Amino acid sequence: MTLPAPPAGVIPPVCTPLTPDREVDVPSLRRLVDHLLDAAVDALFVLGSTSEVAFLTDRQRRLVTETVVGHVAGRLPVLAGAVDMTTSRVLDHVAAAEAAGADAVVVTAPFYTRTHPAEIARHYRLVAERGALPVIAYDIPVAVHTKLPAGLVLDLAAEGVLAGLKDSSGDLAGFREVVTGARDLPGFGVLTGSELLVDAALALGAHGAVPGLANVDPHGYVRLVRRCRSGDLEGARAEQERLCALFGMVSVGDPARMGGGSAALGAFKTALHLRGVIDCPATAEPQIPLSPEETEGVATFLAGAGLL
Repeated sequence: MTLPAPPAGVIPPVCTPLTPDREVDVPSLRRLVDHLLDAAVDALFVLGSTSEVAFLTDRQRRLVTETVVGHVAGRLPVLAGAVDMTTSRVLDHVAAAEAAGADAVVVTAPFYTRTHPAEIARHYRLVAERGALPVIAYDIPVAVHTKLPAGLVLDLAAEGVLAGLKDSSGDLAGFREVVTGARDLPGFGVLTGSELLVDAALALGAHGAVPGLANVDPHGYVRLVRRCRSGDLEGARAEQERLCALFGMVSVGDPARMGGGSAALGAFKTALHLRGVIDCPATAEPQIPLSPEETEGVATFLAGAGLL
C-alpha cells in the first residue's frame, strides 16, 4: 500500500489498548483495527496523541506499528507517528516505521528546547531527506509548545518536503491559510484533528479528518464525510451535531482529580471497552482511571448516540 496523494478521508488516530499491567494488548488492538476497517475508514494513524505515544516505550511503539501494519495487510495505508524531542531521535522512529512497513510518518516539531522556525524547517528537511517515507507535519502546540507557521508549512510543501498536515492546533485562521495555499499544491493533504468541526473543515477545502472519537464511532465519521462530499449539508450537519454530543463523554472525568488527557483518553477507552472492542480500559501511567460513576457517564453518552 502507498499513501494517496493527497492523504484524505477519515483517518482515525488509533488508541493503544493496554493490559492491566500496561503492556500493549495485541489481541484487543487487532479487534480495534477490525472495528475501524468495518466502517470503511480511509487510513489509520498509529502513535499519535490518542495512541498515548508519549507514554509508550520504543519497544511498545514498534510493537504497535508492526501489529497494525501486519493486521491491515495492505488493505489501506498506515501512518505512523515519529514523535520525539530531537531530529536524531525522530529519525530512529522513522527507521522503525519503515522497517515495520508503514506508508508515511507523522512528525511534530522538535520540543523540550526552544526551537527557531529555521530549525523546525531544517528538522523536517532532514527527516524527509534521510527517510524513505512521505512526511506529514503534525501541528499540536498544546503538546510540543510550538505552533507551525502556515507559511513555513506551505513552503515545505512546495519544496516536496511535506506530503500533508495534521492540524490539531485549534488555530482556525492558520488552518484556513494552509487550506487556501494547498489549492496550488495538488499532492498535499490538509487534515483536521478536530472532532467537532469536520464539516466546517471540509467546507473550507480540507481533505479529511483525524478525530480521536472515530475510535468509538468510526461509522459516524465516515457517514459525515460522505454526506459532506455528496453535498448533503443538512445530513452532514445533523451527523456532526450527533458526534459533538457524543464527544461530551470527555467531560465525565472529574477535573478536581484528573487532567484533561486522563479524562478524554479514559473516556475513549472506556467506551471501546463498553462496546466490547477492547478487553481493558486502562490508560498509561501516570494517567488516572475513570471511576465506576464516571464509567456510567460514558455509558450514558453511548446510549444517547445509539451505540450501546
